[in-house]
Amino acid sequence: MNSPVAVIGAGMGGLTLARVLHVHGIPSTVYEAEVSPTDRTQGGMLDIHDYNGQLALRAAELMDEFRGIILEGRQAMRILDRTGNVLLDKADDGTGGRPEVQRGELRRILLDSLPVGTVRWGHKVSGARSLGGGRHEVVFADGTSVTTSLLVGADGAWSQVRPLLSDAAPEYTGVSFVETWLFDADTRHPAAAKAVGDGTMIALDPSGQEIHAHRESGGTLHTYAILPKPQEWFADIDFTDSTDGGAAAARIAAEFDGWAPELTALITDSDTAPTLRPRYALPGGHRWDRVAGVTLLGDAAHLAAQDGEGANFAMLDAAELGQALAAHPDDVEAALTSYEQVMFARSAAAAAESAAADNATPQDAIDFFTQDERTR
Repeated sequence: MNSPVAVIGAGMGGLTLARVLHVHGIPSTVYEAEVSPTDRTQGGMLDIHDYNGQLALRAAELMDEFRGIILEGRQAMRILDRTGNVLLDKADDGTGGRPEVQRGELRRILLDSLPVGTVRWGHKVSGARSLGGGRHEVVFADGTSVTTSLLVGADGAWSQVRPLLSDAAPEYTGVSFVETWLFDADTRHPAAAKAVGDGTMIALDPSGQEIHAHRESGGTLHTYAILPKPQEWFADIDFTDSTDGGAAAARIAAEFDGWAPELTALITDSDTAPTLRPRYALPGGHRWDRVAGVTLLGDAAHLAAQDGEGANFAMLDAAELGQALAAHPDDVEAALTSYEQVMFARSAAAAAESAAADNATPQDAIDFFTQDERTR
C-alpha cells in the first residue's frame, strides 16, 4: 500500500490496527477527537481474554509489555445473591485466561508502540462522504478535511463512518448501568471491600437487577448498578449535579431496597457522583454490502449489549484487518472482503450468545465462571 490508512478513533481497536499495520510496514494515521492522551480518564479495568484480545496483542508483538501491566490476583470471582449470601468464591490461582489490566495502561503501551505523529489529536469528525473510486473525504469539526483511499471507522457506537456503509443506528437495550467509585476501600469502606473480595463481584437477583464491582489498583472499588428500566425513568434523576451526587445515589439505591447493606453501600457511599451509562446495541448480526475503500471495526461495526467482550472483539477485529491488509498488499478489496467475512460471522455468533444470556440465572453465571477456560 502506497498511501497511509486513515483510522478514525484512538480507542483499543484503532490503536491495535495502527500497531499491527506498523509491524507489517504499512503506514497509518489515526484521527482522534480527544485533544491529548490525557484529555480524560480512560475508565476502569479490562479483562483481556486469551481467545481474542491476547491474540491481537500477539499480532501486535506487545505481549511482554502486556504482561508487565497485569494486575495480579484480579481474576478472583465472587457471585452473591441480593442478601449477600456467597454462591461462588473462586480464587485467582494464576491459571485463568482473562488477566485484568487498567484500560489506561493498555492504551499507553499501544500508543508508545507507534511512531511519533501517528495519532492526530483534536480531530473530531463531523462527517464523511464518498468521492467515488474507493476514495473518501473525512471532514473535521474545525473545518479541515482529509482524503483517503482506505478509511477505517474505529469510532465506536456513534460512528461517523458507519453511514457510508449502513443505515443502522444503535438502539437502547432497555438496561442502564450506573457507575460509582469507592477509593481506599479497605480502610474507608471495609464491609463493601470484604463483599467484593480480591477481584470481581457480581450480585444477582431474578428481577434482572445486578450489582457488579471490581477491585482495581490502589484499593479502588469500581461499581456498576444495573437496572432494567426505560430511559424515561432516569429522566427525573439529576446525574449532572456534582454538588448533590448523594441524591442521585440514594434514588438508585432505593431500587435495591432489601439488598444487603454492604452491597447497597457500593452505591450510597460512592466517592464520586454516580454516572449514568445507558446501554445501546446495533441490530444482531449487523452487516453491510462491500463498499470500496471503507470498513468498520469494534463497536462501530457490531455494538452489543455489555458482555465483557467489547474491547477484546475490537482488538481482534483490528489485528485481523491489519493481517488481511498485509496479506493482500496489492488488493485492498480482497483484504477487506476477507476481513469482513470473518468478522460478520463472529459478531453474529456473539449476538446470538448475548441474546441467549438475557434469561440467564445465577446458576448459569456460576457454571460459566467455573467451566474450563479452554471451552469458552
